[in-house]
Amino acid sequence: MNPWLPTAPCTPGSCAGHDGRVRGRPAAAALLLAGCLWIMAGALGAPFVAVLGAARRERLIRCWAYGVVRAFGVRVRIVGTPAEPGTAPGAAGTLVVANHISWLDIPLVTAVFPGRMLAKSEIRGWPLLGPLAARGGTLFVERDRLRALPMTVRTIGSALRGGSRVVVFPEGTTWCGRGSGGRFAPAAFQAAIDAGATVRPVRLSYRVEPPRTTGTTGRTGPVRGCRPAGHESTAPAGAAAFVGDDPLIASLWRVVTAAGLTAEIRVLPQIPTAGRPDRRDLARRAQTAVANESANRPPESVHH
Repeated sequence: MNPWLPTAPCTPGSCAGHDGRVRGRPAAAALLLAGCLWIMAGALGAPFVAVLGAARRERLIRCWAYGVVRAFGVRVRIVGTPAEPGTAPGAAGTLVVANHISWLDIPLVTAVFPGRMLAKSEIRGWPLLGPLAARGGTLFVERDRLRALPMTVRTIGSALRGGSRVVVFPEGTTWCGRGSGGRFAPAAFQAAIDAGATVRPVRLSYRVEPPRTTGTTGRTGPVRGCRPAGHESTAPAGAAAFVGDDPLIASLWRVVTAAGLTAEIRVLPQIPTAGRPDRRDLARRAQTAVANESANRPPESVHH
């Protein structure tokens, strides 16, 4: 089997269910429309955002990405400190690595760590999201071509050496989030070693919140400067899982109909690559950090 094209045992029928509260069709349809319009607004505004300064551009991208998740009716909980805009002149960038559960992972990570995504080439053909990803500098990879792997490593390394932040899902495919997930492939970590970049692991999870008497969703603030209003979540939310041969439209509808859904991104301590020439060891360390939810928890500084 092609190691660049792993497969997960998760399937839509066995993993992507929702046992909690549901929204009615009119409310769900309104959220679906709102999410699509918000994505379209980002696509239309991208040329104007591109001419802004780095700090202002990054703030706008983060707020837009945060808005994508919220527009589809999903609450956001950020644990840890989001990235500061830009890097020092001449400094290498950061390789951000995360577990992979859903298409929501992309805007969720972008709300905290805007950067150049490494994504499968099929995403280029997705409506709305595909053209927007291409315009945002996404590094597309043909996962079924093993011979393309060395070129992919060189491309990631070049972006990191140029000071870019590159976001990678090293599991190579989506998992439902209920188990330990997949193995982190070491290829991208070799690029970080070659570029002298640091590795920033983050953990993503989706939860169904307990019933509330104030309605299915609450007001939220922007990513920066939002009101602390955290609350704990309960069971893993299968509604967010985008696994197997699940059609994108089916996953979108499942998300907007699932009430009380919260997406959490937990920022973990960075891992330096200096003195760690073994890419497999680096991949194992990052995978262990992401898998151990209670390990090295940073202070909670930003909430939904």
